[in-house]
Amino acid sequence: MDSPTVLRRRLGSELRRLRERTGRQAKSVADELGFSATKVSRIESGQTTLKESDIRAMLELYGVSDEAELRQFISLTRRSTQRGWWHDYADTLPDWFQTYVGLEADAARIRSYETELIPGLFQTPEYSRAIFRASLVGQDGDIEGAVDRRSQLRLQRQEVLHRTDPPVIHAVLNEVALSRPIGGPGVMRDQILHLLKLVERPNLSVRVLPLSAGAHAAMSMSFRILSFSDVPGHLVYVEALTSSLYLEREADIARHEFVFDRLTEMAMSPQESATWMARLLKENYRNDS
Repeated sequence: MDSPTVLRRRLGSELRRLRERTGRQAKSVADELGFSATKVSRIESGQTTLKESDIRAMLELYGVSDEAELRQFISLTRRSTQRGWWHDYADTLPDWFQTYVGLEADAARIRSYETELIPGLFQTPEYSRAIFRASLVGQDGDIEGAVDRRSQLRLQRQEVLHRTDPPVIHAVLNEVALSRPIGGPGVMRDQILHLLKLVERPNLSVRVLPLSAGAHAAMSMSFRILSFSDVPGHLVYVEALTSSLYLEREADIARHEFVFDRLTEMAMSPQESATWMARLLKENYRNDS
């Protein structure tokens, strides 16, 4: 069964097609329906749950009057409001991140650049727990309980790597992400070993960007470019401490794709990166049990 995120994206894609068929711009639709331009954008990209009243208003505006077609849209709308598995973690998962988890679960291709961290889909449990403990410093409540919940969520996110049609992932990691000792030598040793096993898979590619590469265009920000098999186009995800951005403008996506391609050129090849990681493991963690 398709996930709610897939259904929302499919519904949004159909609504965009209908809007474009009428020759309307998103802003004019927002003005006519009393929506914000942001709301129309989020509906068309599948980032928000649609109300039946909204879908009926949009379909009426686009001239959809066939009863069978209307029933299909309403059925799709109702199915798209179902809860995804990640909603079970609502107690620890911020609203702004729930959308990303759903998109990640449905992505066919993920291109990511990480400045400081091993990507979440590649993290070992102990590495992720060390990251969560550091991120929750200064917050009230049961810190260890929150660490447990977030670690469980991260492990469940990694199930996408084991499905029959796993996403193709191309990751560029700043050298710092592998050199910074997270959780102690033993944790880093296991993390690098885990990464070396993962990159043996044909759908996963990791390139290390060495410090010797010097200045580049993404020094201040990690980002991910997600592509989907059911909906054309791409989506750029950028995360901050307490919020995130989803970039959909063609110019923004093109800029991030250009920068990612440039980072790929500056980084070591996947084979060189694996050799570099193996050497790092031998030089820094050879005495660890």
